[in-house]
Amino acid sequence: MIRKIFQKYRRKKTNFFVEPDEIFLDSKNLQNFDLQQFEGRIEKTISKRTVFSLGVLFIFFSVVFGGRLMYLQIHKGEAYFQRSENNILKKVIIFADRGIIYDRNKVELAWNKKQEQDGDINTTEEITFPIRSYLSPGFSHLLGYVSYPAKDSSGNYWQSEFIGKDGLEKEYAEKLKGENGSKIIEVDARKTIHSENIVNVPARGEDLVTTIDSRIQAQLFSLIKNLAESNSFVGGAGVIADIHTGEILTATSFPEYNSQILSLGKENDIIQNYINDKRKVFLDRTLSGLYTPGSIVKPFLAIGALAEGVIDQYKKILSTGSISIPNPYVKDQPTIFKDWKAHGWTDMAQAIAVSSDVYFYSIGGGFEGQKGIGILNIEKYAKLFGIGQKTGVDLPDEKEGVIPNPEWKLKNFKGDPWRVGDTYNTIIGQYGFQVTPMEMVRATSAIANYGTLINPHFILGDESREQNTSKVIFPKEYFDVARDGMRQAVTYGTAVALNVPYVKVAAKTGTAQVGISKSKVNSWVIGFFPYENPKYAFTIMMEAGPSSGSVGASPIMRQLFDWMSINTPEYFE
Repeated sequence: MIRKIFQKYRRKKTNFFVEPDEIFLDSKNLQNFDLQQFEGRIEKTISKRTVFSLGVLFIFFSVVFGGRLMYLQIHKGEAYFQRSENNILKKVIIFADRGIIYDRNKVELAWNKKQEQDGDINTTEEITFPIRSYLSPGFSHLLGYVSYPAKDSSGNYWQSEFIGKDGLEKEYAEKLKGENGSKIIEVDARKTIHSENIVNVPARGEDLVTTIDSRIQAQLFSLIKNLAESNSFVGGAGVIADIHTGEILTATSFPEYNSQILSLGKENDIIQNYINDKRKVFLDRTLSGLYTPGSIVKPFLAIGALAEGVIDQYKKILSTGSISIPNPYVKDQPTIFKDWKAHGWTDMAQAIAVSSDVYFYSIGGGFEGQKGIGILNIEKYAKLFGIGQKTGVDLPDEKEGVIPNPEWKLKNFKGDPWRVGDTYNTIIGQYGFQVTPMEMVRATSAIANYGTLINPHFILGDESREQNTSKVIFPKEYFDVARDGMRQAVTYGTAVALNVPYVKVAAKTGTAQVGISKSKVNSWVIGFFPYENPKYAFTIMMEAGPSSGSVGASPIMRQLFDWMSINTPEYFE
C-alpha cells in the first residue's frame, strides 16, 4: 500500500490524497511489517548538502594522511632508514614481584622494595628487579634469604628468577616467586630506548600469611641474645606452639645472619665473618641443632615407667645424693652415679618437680629392689612422643634426634658393650641423647593435650597439617602424673622462676653437661600454659654456657611472660 502511495506521488508530483480505506488497511497489517527493513515507513532521500559535506570531509582526511605519508617517506625517509639500520629489537624480562610474607596479624615480615634509579630513565640499564627487605632482628632463620637474578659479562641474565636459599623463602619458593613477563624494546647503540611493547604481563607471586606473632618473636629473640652475650652461652633458641593446631607463634634462633646482606652478597667482610664464626651463624637451632637434653626428658619416661608397670605413681624412692653399683673391672671401687642434690623420699610427681636423678636411675636401669624399664623401653617411649624423630615442620634442613641404645654404642664405641650405667645416663637425658627444640615442643604439647602429636607449621590455616595428627594412647591418669609433676616444678621445684601471678604454668627444666671436660652446660626449660586449660607449649634452649653459671633458660621465659602479660595478654586467656 505504501508503494502505491509513492507511485501516485511520483506520477502527480503534487499533493496527494490517501483514501480512508487504505489507512484502515495499513493499520490492520501494521504488525506484519518488518520494521528492521523499514517497511511501513516513508522513505526520504539524502540531501545534496549532506553528500557534499561528507565528500569534503573524506578529501580533507586524505590530504592530511597523504601529506604525513609524504613527510615520513620523502623528507624523513633517510633518517628512519638509518635508525632501522642502527637500532635493534631486544627482548627484556619484566620481573614478577615476589609474594609478601606476613605474620598472623598481617605485619610484613618480608616484602619488596623498588631499587632506586640513577641517570637516564630511558636507558636499558634501569630495567631492574625489586630488592627483598626483611623484618629484623630475630627472623632471619625463619624467613631465610634469596639469590637475585644475575647477568653474565654480556649483560644477559643467566639466572632470571629469584631463588629461595633458606627458611620460608626456600620452602615456599614456588608460591612466592610468581611468573616473569617480557617486553620488546627498540634500543640504539647508546642503549637509549625508542619504543617498547609488552609481550607477556608478569604474574605476581602468592602472599604467605604465617602463624608467627612478630611481637613475641622479636621480644624472645632479644631476651635470648642478651642472656647469651651476658652469660657466655654460645647461642640459644626458643619455640612456642599451639598445642591443638600446631601453629607456631614464635621460632627464633641466636646468633643469626642478616637476610638482606646475604641476598645482595656485596658485603664480603660481613659474609666472611658469618662463615668463620664458630658459633655457627647459619644454623637454625630450633630444628637443625642437636643438643643434649638433660632432665627435660623425665616426664615422658615417667609415663613409660607407669605404662610398663615397674612402679606406681605413689611409691617413693629415697635419694641421699647418689647411688653406687659394683665396678666389674675394679672390685673395690664401685661406680657412683650422683644426683644433683639429696632429695629424700620422693614419689613420681615430686621426682619430676625436683628433678631427682636417683629416682630416674632406679626406674630406668633398676636399683636394689626397684625394677627398671631398660634401655629399649626408654627408646620406645621417647619415640612414642616423637623424640628422636623429625616433626615434619615446613622449613628446610630439619634434623632428627638421637636416642642412644646398644646398637648405637657398638657403632660409635666399637668393642664396648652396653652397661647399666649407660641406661642410667640415658634416662636422665645424658650420654648420647640429642634432641631439637622443635621435637621437644611437640612432645610437650602431647603431655598438655593428653596424647596428640601435633604437626608444627608456619602457614596460617594449613588444614592439612592441623588435621593430620597422631595419638599417643595412655590412660589419662598417666598424663596427669606428668602434668602434676610439671606444675609442682613451678610452685616449689626447679622451675619456680615461672611461678607468676597472671597465668598458671607447668614446666620442666634441664641442665645437661656437654663437652669432654663437662665444663659447659645446655640449659633447657619446657612447659605449657595455662595449666588448667592448656593452649600453648614452649621450649627454650641455651647452648653451651659455663657450668658454674646460675642463670639459665627459665629466666628468659619468665621475662617473656612478664612482657606478654602487658603487651599480649590475650594468650593467657
